[in-house]
Formats: sequence, C-alpha cells, structure tokens
Amino acid sequence: MSASKPNWWKASTCYQIWPASYKDTNGDGIGDIPGIISTLPYLKDLGVETIWLSPMYDSPQKDMGYDISNYEDVYPPYGTVADMDRLIKECHDRGMKLILDLVINHTSDQHAWFQESRKSKTNEYADWYVWRDPKIINGKRHPPSNWRSIFGGSAWEYCEERDQYYLHLFVKEQPDLNWENEEARKAIYKSAIEFWLNKGIDGFRVDACNLYSKDVLFPDAVTRLHGEEFQPAEDHYINGPRMHEWLREQRQQVLDKYGDILMVGELPFTEAAEVLKYVSAEARELSCVFDFDVVMLGTPNGGGGKKHHTVRHTLPQFKEAIRKVQHLIRGTDAWTTVFLENHDQGRSLSRFATDKPQWREKAAKMLAVLMCTLTGTLFLYQGQEIGMYNHPEHWGVEELRDIDSLNAYNDVKTRHKDDPLWLKKAMKGLQLVGRDNARLPVQWDASANAGFTTGKPWIRVHDDYEAVNVAAQRADPHSPLAFWKKMIALRKQHAELMVFGTDFEVWDFFDQDVFTFTKAHPDGHHKLFVFLNFSDDLQPLHYPHGLEGMKKELLVSNLRQGEEEVGRYLTPWEARVYLVRETVLNGY
Repeated sequence: MSASKPNWWKASTCYQIWPASYKDTNGDGIGDIPGIISTLPYLKDLGVETIWLSPMYDSPQKDMGYDISNYEDVYPPYGTVADMDRLIKECHDRGMKLILDLVINHTSDQHAWFQESRKSKTNEYADWYVWRDPKIINGKRHPPSNWRSIFGGSAWEYCEERDQYYLHLFVKEQPDLNWENEEARKAIYKSAIEFWLNKGIDGFRVDACNLYSKDVLFPDAVTRLHGEEFQPAEDHYINGPRMHEWLREQRQQVLDKYGDILMVGELPFTEAAEVLKYVSAEARELSCVFDFDVVMLGTPNGGGGKKHHTVRHTLPQFKEAIRKVQHLIRGTDAWTTVFLENHDQGRSLSRFATDKPQWREKAAKMLAVLMCTLTGTLFLYQGQEIGMYNHPEHWGVEELRDIDSLNAYNDVKTRHKDDPLWLKKAMKGLQLVGRDNARLPVQWDASANAGFTTGKPWIRVHDDYEAVNVAAQRADPHSPLAFWKKMIALRKQHAELMVFGTDFEVWDFFDQDVFTFTKAHPDGHHKLFVFLNFSDDLQPLHYPHGLEGMKKELLVSNLRQGEEEVGRYLTPWEARVYLVRETVLNGY
C-alpha cells in the first residue's frame, strides 16, 4: 500500500506491557490484567495507539510465561479470560488496538499435547514434538547431536517413557513443537491464533518466528566453543527450509479471514536480504519484524548465554545497525520497526546512552528524538517513557529471577570454582544486558514499592524509584515523560517525514561521539536533519557536505525551553532536529 493509505499499524505507536511487572491491583506482588486496564487512560494520553501484551497465558512460569501450558487460558495471578475480554473491549472503546504474544515454536512440558506425546511412540500426539533416538557411543547413551540450547547446556532432554530425547532450543521445560506434522500445525492455528482472533484482538508479536523449521537430519554443529561438549547450532535451525512455506500457509488458511492483522516477527541472527523475504508485502508472510542487530550490540552472538563476554559497543556500530533497519524499505515493498528495548534487553538508557545522574534525563530525551525520527512502526517498552534504567551494580545474584541470567551466572560459578573475580565479571555482564533489567516493576509513584503493589513484589523494585516515577514526571513539564508525549505528537504531525520518510543517510559514520542523519519526505520536497550527541562533552555539528549554510527551521530540541539556547555546538547528550522545506531545497 502507498503511504497515502497505509495499513493501520504502520504509523501506530505501540507500547509493550510485561504483565508481571506492570501494575498489581490485588496485592499479591504480581502485575495483573485489571492493573493494565486501570492505566489505559495514561497510555492514551501518552499517545499510545497499540498495546502489545507479553504472554499472559496459563504457564508454569519456568521462562516467565514463554512456556505455555494452555493457549486458551490465562495465568491465574494475571486474571481470567473474562479480564482479557474486558481489556480487549476497553482498548477498542478508546480507539486503541491490542496484540498478544504468539509463542508457537514450543510449549510448556506441562501442555496437554506434550503430556500425551511423551507417553509413547504410537499415540495420537507422538509426533507433535521433535523426538530422536539416543546416540550410543561405547555402550553409553548420548544426545542425538551436540546442539547447545540458547540458554546453555544440551538442546536435548532424555525421556525415559519413550527412551528418546526431545529437542528444546530454550529451557528443558520448553519442548519444541514439530512443525513438520500437519495435524500439529492445524492445532496450533486453532488454539493459539484463532481462539484469540475470534475474541477481537488485532494481531500478534510472533516469538522466535524464524526457528520453526529445523534441519531434520539434526547433524552435529561445528565446534566454535572449544573445550565445550555442546555447540551453538543456529545454522541448523534459524531461517530453515520450510519457514516461508509455513508462514504463507498461516496467512492464507487463518489470518486472511480476519482482515488486516498485524504480525510483527522476532527475527534474530538474520541478514537484510533474508529479512526481506519475510516482510515483503507481496510475500504476505509477516507485516514487519524486529531486527535484533541494534539490541545485540556488544553481546556474544551465539555464545550460549556467556554474558561475561559482553563489551561496550562503539557508536559507529550502533549507526550501522540502525542503517541496516532503515535501508530495509529502500526500493522495496517492505516495512520496518523502531525499537531499542523489550523484555529481553537491558534498558536503552544504560546500554546506548548514559544513566549518570547529571545527564540521565537529557539522554532519555535524546533517545526519544532518535526513535521518533526513524522510519517504521514505533515500539516503546514499559517504563522507557520515564527513563527507567538498569539495576545498580551493587545488586547481588540473589536479586535476579531470569532463568537465562541465572544459568549464565551458575555456568561461570561452576566452571571457575567460585572464583570471585570471575563471578564479578559475570555480574558486570548481567548488569549491562541481563533480562531482569527490563523486568523490574514499573515505577508509578514515590510510595512503597513504587506504587506497583501493596504487597511484596515478585522482584526487587529499583532503588531509584522515588526520583524516577510516573507521578513525579506527570507533574513536571520538563520531564522525559512530558518530552516523550511531545515527540509522539510531533511524529504524528509530521508522519510523512518521521514515520514514512525515505533516503535515510548517515553523515558522520566514523564519529565516535555524534550521530548525524538525514531523511527525505516521500515527495522529495522536505528533509529532516537530525543531530545527536552521544557524549558527556561539547561536540561540533557535522553538517552534510555543502549544506552548512542552508536555511532551516528548528523543529525540536531536548534543551530545556526558556533555560537553554540552541548554540553553535552540541552540548552533552543534546538532540536537535531541523526541517528544510521545498523552496530551500530547490534553491541551493
């Protein structure tokens, strides 16, 4: 579709809610669906048009709800199906959309399908999961291959009832579904997708959506981690041979019955040319995807949870990751997304900017300018709008809850025999990129437990909640929250440039401190100039060559109005956006 009549989701501002940590109404220390409903006026006022709700399905919670035991029911601490019906209605009554997580690469080992599948090799569900015989070496039983789980350890778990191993790319309580089985696929579509579309939801964020199709020979992976028994095997299960066939089948057999359904896919470890195959409008597979190059910066890709090898990325690496995502639409019929945070990442303020007290609020506004001026569907994560940042470095491992982080820490602990320096290194990595950073409770006000709960929170509240919270920022016209609201409104006002702008170009690629880019209006008559200072120091502006003296209008800056003036240089963590109009462009 053209920019003049786009799909509803292209210009939508989306907000991800992680239910356990969002808002608790019954004092059990866990967020719930009534809590979400109570904050809809706040989200509407912010400018949010679509809510993405992370898994709220019934689950044993071995991986925070990504291990689903029943797609058609709700995890009791979160509420009921009736609560979900009310949430859908309350969103739609406000003109807002609601999308859910679609987790169909795997289920919980407590799901009725798996409980039946594990009983024998001949029952109705026997082939609904990925089962393989043991490899026998010198009379001893071994896993079918050396594949390493994404969370560390073997990707195979032995099941005595069948004398076979089942595949689990994540934790052992998350067995992978066998997408090669047509009956299993039909059951997935009916239970996980149609059940909720029939209730009126508007789409899905699709978890691990390029992992369904595996190399069915399950060969050993090449050795990349020397001295390790189990090896990263992404080459054998990412973007597998039948992925596109199955996504087209899903669209044609199910989604097309429901109109313009948003399907935004999680697509890690994927090159741009391959991404295009998923999101081309003509292919009709996914609406758009999250490209993970930005949020994977500085992490050991394929390292199997080795967070202690995390390093700080450079600004040129950051620019290149942004460029890849922005160029996806260049000369194509594809669409893209804009995000810096989700439930699996450290906070963007700590990872990509600074959480130093003197610069924190200004840096949060700078990142808001960056995100709101990039082309694509905008995704905010809960708490991002108030500048929530990573947990303090002094926190110990006892505060962590994430299975991936705990596995990574315990791996170091075992391997290095409790060596204190190794454990310090492990905690430093987790403090930067660990998933618990995003899962701390939302800081609503300065009361006990940040107004998240009247009970004992399931995970510790950030130490700084009295200074950083929604109530304080709603009362402050200079707050990050007020600035986000302003930027979202500005993005809507200048949608053709900010949401749909083309010809993204970086003008200072190798500069380690400043990020300068331009974008053009689709009609070619207007341009945006964006200058972002990613440092604690005064920086010169890097004007695009030949455009230094161009007449331009300051559209927005993150300096405090009435207190600071836009000057010759960029002050620390300053952002400014200039608009150049048609008459000027024709005149130089």
